Amino acid sequence: MKLVSWNVNGLRACVNKGFYDYFKEVDADIFCVQETKLQEGQIELELGEEYEQYWNYAEKKGYSGTAIFTKIKPLSVWYGLEENDEPEGRMITLEFDSFYLVNVYSPNAKRDLTRLEYRLEWEDRFRSYLLELDRQKPVIVCGDMNVAHQEIDLKNPKSNLGNSGFTLEERGRMTELLGSGFVDSFRHFYPDREQVYSWWSYMPKVRERNVGWRIDYFLTSARLAPSLIDAEIDCHIMGSDHCPVKLYMTDPVTAK
Repeated sequence: MKLVSWNVNGLRACVNKGFYDYFKEVDADIFCVQETKLQEGQIELELGEEYEQYWNYAEKKGYSGTAIFTKIKPLSVWYGLEENDEPEGRMITLEFDSFYLVNVYSPNAKRDLTRLEYRLEWEDRFRSYLLELDRQKPVIVCGDMNVAHQEIDLKNPKSNLGNSGFTLEERGRMTELLGSGFVDSFRHFYPDREQVYSWWSYMPKVRERNVGWRIDYFLTSARLAPSLIDAEIDCHIMGSDHCPVKLYMTDPVTAK
């Protein structure tokens, strides 16, 4: 089973920058996107009849938004953290026979950290939500989680310490989530690999010099670890300020 996650930073723009080419080439079983930045009816993706499409649009135009395209028909679908209430379109959950899949676009604390308190409160609710799902069946979480967890996960950790996405508080929440029974799939396979990132700012020459951050993840319930085959980051794929991340695994039918 092949899963892909990509923050496209505006799906309509990404479609004009090679999205279809990558989508067809990668041929994922499940393909998750974040930051679609559109409303219902503003795009009609021709992905083939084998894909079911699920969308969560933000109420604010041109903002946030998530979608999942899947060859595997889910048992159920819901949106947001609580009672399908998610005005920013940040999350979709699909239930399958042997696992839950959660596609998430975590809130940004903002450059001046004015949204840090909200971000931390959201993280606590998000963790509780995942743990509740995990009590029922294993969970796969993917998306732009807007945090570089360790110093190895960004190019300039010392100068960025305390900045949005690298505050001690945000990193602590990720540590707490992983400590509650989840695995960072990329670090599971490559605990010491450096200079592999998934996001670069649009400042000149930043991506060419690989001054990036790894803030896009596939996390899984720890008991799914035996089902994991590999995790990759497609740093060479353009079209967004993020690149796609991938997870390969066997169908976790025996992980209860």
